[in-house]
Amino acid sequence: MKSNRLIAFVVLIALPLIQGCISYSFRGTSTAAKSIQVEDFFNNTDLGPANLGQTFTNRLKEYVQQNSSLRVVKENGELQIEGTLTQYAVTPVAPVAGGANSRIDPASLTRLTIAVKVNYVDTLVPKNNFKDKTFSFYQDFPSTQDLNSVQENLERKIFDQIFIDIFNATLANW
Repeated sequence: MKSNRLIAFVVLIALPLIQGCISYSFRGTSTAAKSIQVEDFFNNTDLGPANLGQTFTNRLKEYVQQNSSLRVVKENGELQIEGTLTQYAVTPVAPVAGGANSRIDPASLTRLTIAVKVNYVDTLVPKNNFKDKTFSFYQDFPSTQDLNSVQENLERKIFDQIFIDIFNATLANW
């Protein structure tokens, strides 16, 4: 009984002392910056929709605002990010066996791949800067479906993964 009281007493005394030594940020970022400038991403793909660059830019800004305490600014950001969408490719994958030797085997899945080259400037810690770093991801969908019917959902999933990768390479500094 006395040992339980002693342990409780020690914990109560030690807790305030230890609490001052432990620090954790729930912002998800490892930067002291307060602002980020996200320039419009240019769509340099052959097959991508005309609004792909604007959609990517707007969704990236939303992602940064939702996952950090940074303010997105139009100019003079302490952090600056820009880039170009470089790939929007639709390719067949997962071929299935065909019956006749003279015909091409169809694919059971089709893959949408999106890639973006990113330039990042950290005005506070220049060693974190990088230029032309490529981030890409893909999603597969059944070949029986038309791309137009699944395009928006696939782009959202692909963008989400690319945003995580960009966030980790820039703001989380992984």
